Amino acid sequence: MSGTSLGKYQYKDAIEIAMDLVEESKKRKNNYYHYVGHNILGSSYYDLNDTLRAKKHYEDALIAAEKTSNDTLLLGAYNNLGNIYSEDKNTTQIGIDYYNLVINLAAKLKNEEQILNPTVNIAWTYIDNKQYKRAWPYLEKSWQLYGNRKDPFIESQLSNLTGRYYLGVNNLDSAAVYFEKAVQMVEQDSLILQASYVYENYADFLYRSGKFKDAFLALERYNDYKSQIFRQERMQEIEAANIKFDVAEYQKNLEIARNEQVLKDEIIERSRETMLIMIISSIILIIILLALFKITVSRRKLISELSVKNKELVRAKEEAERLSILKTKFFSTISHELRTPLYGVIGLTSILLEDKSLSKHEEDLKSLKFSADYLLALINDVLQMNKMESNLVKLETVPLNVGDLMRSIVKSFEFTRLQNQNSIQLDIDDNIPNNLKGDPVRLSQVLMNLVGNAMKFTERGNIHIGAHLIEETETGAGILFRVKDDGLGIPESKHEVIFEEFSQLKSANYNYQGTGLGLPIVKKLLLLFDSEIHLESEEGKGSTFSFTINFPKDDKAVAPAISSNDIANQIDAGKDGAIGKTILIVDDNRINQVVTQRILEQQGFTCDISDNGALAVEKVRARHYDLILMDVNMPGISGLEATRQIRKFNALVPVVALTAVEIEEIREEILEAGMNDIIVKPYDTTVFYQVIYRNISSEVVPSPL
Repeated sequence: MSGTSLGKYQYKDAIEIAMDLVEESKKRKNNYYHYVGHNILGSSYYDLNDTLRAKKHYEDALIAAEKTSNDTLLLGAYNNLGNIYSEDKNTTQIGIDYYNLVINLAAKLKNEEQILNPTVNIAWTYIDNKQYKRAWPYLEKSWQLYGNRKDPFIESQLSNLTGRYYLGVNNLDSAAVYFEKAVQMVEQDSLILQASYVYENYADFLYRSGKFKDAFLALERYNDYKSQIFRQERMQEIEAANIKFDVAEYQKNLEIARNEQVLKDEIIERSRETMLIMIISSIILIIILLALFKITVSRRKLISELSVKNKELVRAKEEAERLSILKTKFFSTISHELRTPLYGVIGLTSILLEDKSLSKHEEDLKSLKFSADYLLALINDVLQMNKMESNLVKLETVPLNVGDLMRSIVKSFEFTRLQNQNSIQLDIDDNIPNNLKGDPVRLSQVLMNLVGNAMKFTERGNIHIGAHLIEETETGAGILFRVKDDGLGIPESKHEVIFEEFSQLKSANYNYQGTGLGLPIVKKLLLLFDSEIHLESEEGKGSTFSFTINFPKDDKAVAPAISSNDIANQIDAGKDGAIGKTILIVDDNRINQVVTQRILEQQGFTCDISDNGALAVEKVRARHYDLILMDVNMPGISGLEATRQIRKFNALVPVVALTAVEIEEIREEILEAGMNDIIVKPYDTTVFYQVIYRNISSEVVPSPL
């Protein structure tokens, strides 16, 4: 009965029944009921914040439990005293000692259910006292004891404590995981009291992480919950004061009833005690009002400070946006400045490789070209990441042949394959439709990065590249891509880290250390395809990267695939059409002029050179050209302006832009200026010839890739 009254917060009834139980147990010398009576009295006074009386009754309960030799009673007595002593910083260790008594006894009894609460309480106590090294073993043990339970209150409490621990040891990444988990749980299950603790600690974490705006929002949530709790606590405090008054009055009346014959003058004393209680109650109410006032003032001050921080955040945001614009401009400029000399290096190397008299230097020239291509790839990775961060990357939807794309990718890695003595196995499902649509450039970037990674960390091994049809409908097809190697492998602890920007695994193969941008680019590009990367890897046993993309089908008739031999035959056939054709090369860079001229002369074209846009305009006025290769960025008159002037008197001559600038940044300007096509430097020679033939004459135009 007393326990029922306590559970319903009917403290007066609970204390009355418990006192009768204590008196009766003394008469019968029953230690078990003596323990139960004192335990209920201790719990009642503990709820009423009367810790002195609560401690006294809990100690009496412990004495009774020891006399019964009942381990279950001892567990409860030790835990109750641990709660009392751990809340006072002067007696923290005593509280922890009692919790350890619970843990040791429960372990002896093999009762894991009784170990969880004291373990959590010890971790909590140490974290409150900023003793994080001592807290961690108990916190880790708490998670183990919790196991697979589904208790939102305990799990949110553990997540909050774990977040506080990681915040205390300055591990902000781990702290973020647990705080966000705690926030989700308290919001989902409407745990108001726990939510106030979680948002208070979460706001502190966000502030220390430099996320001031998010910290401000978290503090607002904390204030909302605190206001709700405050209203509840205020009512509870007023009711507690009334209950204390009723309990004290009851104890006094009970004492009067028991000593009525010898304490008749107690009526006068009762009046004094009543007055004293009223005075104490009044003081308590005054203290509560003062506390309310102080909290209000503190809240206003905090809001004012947050307002200042919010303004600082706005200024910081504006500055970040300005710096982002500057960064974008910087990358655009640097891409042009880096690609221009690379154009000369790659172009001259390609020309020298075709010179049979230099065959003894063929390996050196291949190494030189590979290094230049690798440097270009690094530059493209950095520029690609910058564009994705600026949300400038959009997918195109054009006809896509998966088989041709993958075969082309494998061929591009031939030099690296030979250098590392690897074997490549290409497996393309014959059932994959040929009438798919997608973005071959972005898909190629994904596969190139994955194959490149496999090449870097595999020596004298096997690399398997596959594409398999997993689902086909009338409107589309789902294809599973897989890149597998038997190289170094990736430790499980690094499976998430490798997808972060600029992160790298240590490798003995120092010839292929990159920027650490390949896998982050893969992850972000796949998000554009509504897909995600999956990794299976074990250190020393290789890695497997896989992803699935759903491609729509092309309703138009499927054109026959063009093989590499077909392309080569078309270019060879184009030589006859090149004889007698004159091309004007407009470029301010002498090396670029030489490279472009030699590449064109190998096909039989006649070339004329112009160093600037103004001279190019005059030359076009003076004679006929079959095609103009126009550099975009030149001093004086730019290629765009020169093209506009030429179009005023010659609307037919094909003008092809030759530029090292990112094509997405300048495509619209090029087309508006009147140019017919675009070649991005440095370029693949085969693609270069295709663009030339496509624009110079319809009679020798090979089919585009």
